[in-house]
Amino acid sequence: MSEAETLRLDIWLWRTRFFKARSDAMDHISKRGVRITRDGQVRRVSKPAAQVAIGDLLSFSRGRQVFALEILGLPERRGPASEAQAHYMLLQEDRET
Repeated sequence: MSEAETLRLDIWLWRTRFFKARSDAMDHISKRGVRITRDGQVRRVSKPAAQVAIGDLLSFSRGRQVFALEILGLPERRGPASEAQAHYMLLQEDRET
């Protein structure tokens, strides 16, 4: 995959508005990790520079929420929420009560 077909995980999570700051995304990935599924292979990454691509499945927790999603696009900027949501499809969102 070329660089045009991938994006750093921390940047993707920040641009899609899962975190308010890129540094928050970097800290979360480093401390808690994110699972990336690509071509049937699941791997847990703890490096913010890990590359993601369209079609990858991500799963991670944030607070009491657990997210599982499919990457549909690689945003070029951090835009409004409606624009960000077009770049992923939630497969699961669990909230503990």
